[in-house]
Amino acid sequence: MSDLILLRHRQIPDLNQLDVYRQHGGFEAFQKAVTTMNPYAVTDEVKDSGLRGRGGAGFPTGLKWTFIDTENWPHYVVANADESEPGTFKDREIMEGNPFQFLEGVALAAYAIEAAEAYVYLRGEFWQIADQLDRQISELEAAGLLGDKLFDTDYSLRIYTHLGAGAYICGEETALLESMEGKLGQPRLRPPFPPSYGLYGKPTVVNNVETLTNVPLIITRGADWYNSIGTEKSTGPKIFSLSGRVNKPGNYELPLGTTFRELIFEHGGGIPDGRQVKAIMAAGASSSLIIANDEALDTPMDYESVPNVGAQLGSASIIVIDDSVSIDWVLRKTLHFFSHESCGKCTPCREGTFWMKHIIDRVHQGEAAWSDVELLNEVALQIKGKCLCALGEFAIEAVTSGIQRFEPDFRAKVSESSDEDELLVESEKA
Repeated sequence: MSDLILLRHRQIPDLNQLDVYRQHGGFEAFQKAVTTMNPYAVTDEVKDSGLRGRGGAGFPTGLKWTFIDTENWPHYVVANADESEPGTFKDREIMEGNPFQFLEGVALAAYAIEAAEAYVYLRGEFWQIADQLDRQISELEAAGLLGDKLFDTDYSLRIYTHLGAGAYICGEETALLESMEGKLGQPRLRPPFPPSYGLYGKPTVVNNVETLTNVPLIITRGADWYNSIGTEKSTGPKIFSLSGRVNKPGNYELPLGTTFRELIFEHGGGIPDGRQVKAIMAAGASSSLIIANDEALDTPMDYESVPNVGAQLGSASIIVIDDSVSIDWVLRKTLHFFSHESCGKCTPCREGTFWMKHIIDRVHQGEAAWSDVELLNEVALQIKGKCLCALGEFAIEAVTSGIQRFEPDFRAKVSESSDEDELLVESEKA
C-alpha cells in the first residue's frame, strides 16, 4: 500500500503536531460531521464502510454504535488503549505518531452516539503517552476543536484520559469500565452490555484505538473508498504487529487479505539464519498455534480466512515461531502470563491457569510422563466455556492446539513409561 492511512506519520513528518495534521486535512471530517451531518448519518457511513473492531473481536463498528440506548442519557465513548496483549504494539505507535487522527476518531464516535464526554483508557505503563495526549487535548480545546458550542453549533464535547494500573484483564471492556469507576478491574456479568449499561450505568460505546483511527478518513473519503481496500467482508487496512523469529519485526499497515507469506517474507524479511517457519500465532499470546505449512502461509489474513487454518485473526499480532523452538517452551511462556494476569473472579480460570502453569513447568523440565500432558489438555478443556470473559478461553488456545498439532515436541520432553510402570517401579523399590 503506497499511501498509508493509519500510520501516516511515517510518510508525513511531524504529523503529531496539530498544525501539520490540520494542513493534511485534520479535523475536516469532524467539522463536516458536526455541521452538515446528523449523528445517524455518521453511524450509517461507518456501518456502510464495513469497518470491524480492530481490538480482536472483529465486530462491525457501525452496527455496535446502533445498539446505543437512546432512552437513557448521558452517553459515553471510551477508547480502549489498554494495549496489553503480548505481541501487540500497534496502538502505541498510533498514539505516539498519529495522535490527532485517533482523537478525531474519538470525537466522531462521540458525535455519532450523541455523547458529550469521551475517555481514553490507557494501560498504566502508558503514562507518558497519557501526558502527551492531555497536552494535545488542551491544544484542541484552545483551537476550538473541542469544548463548548463547536463550530457554532449546539454540540459540545470534552475528552479525558484515564490511566489503569497495568492489569491485562482491563483490556476486556467491562473490566475496563469497572476500573474507570474506581472498582476492582474484573469483568461484569453480561447482559446487560455496555451500549445499554456501561460507564456509570449509562449507555457506552467502547472501541479500540486502531478502530477509531480509521473513522476520520471514512467520513472524509466515504464508505465506497474504504470498501475498495481489503476483501469483500474484511474491508480496509490493518496494522499487523509482526514479532518473534523474523528478521524485521515491527508494525506493517497492509490491506486485510494479505497473506501470511507476504507479511513474513516480503515485509518481515524472512526467518533468521534461513530456518524454517514452524508455527504462527495470529492473535498474540491469545492465539491457537497454526502449523506453518504452505496452506497456512498462503492464507489471507482476514476475519473469514484465518479460521480455515484453525485460528482467529484477533488483533493481528503475528508471532512467528521457527524450528529452533519447542512448543512446550511457547506454552510455558503463555501460561505463566495468563496465570499471572487472571483476575481470579472465575474459579475455572483462576485455578485452571494455576495448575496448567505447574504442569507445563514439569513437562518443560523433563519431569513429566505423557499422562501429565493429557492432564494438561484435560484441565484446559475444563476451563473452556465456563468463564465470564475471554481470558480463560485465550489461556487454553495455545495449549489445546499445541498438544494436538505438535505432539512430537511433547513426546520428546516426557517419559514414555506408563503410570502402571511407574507404580511397579515404586513397589519394587519398597
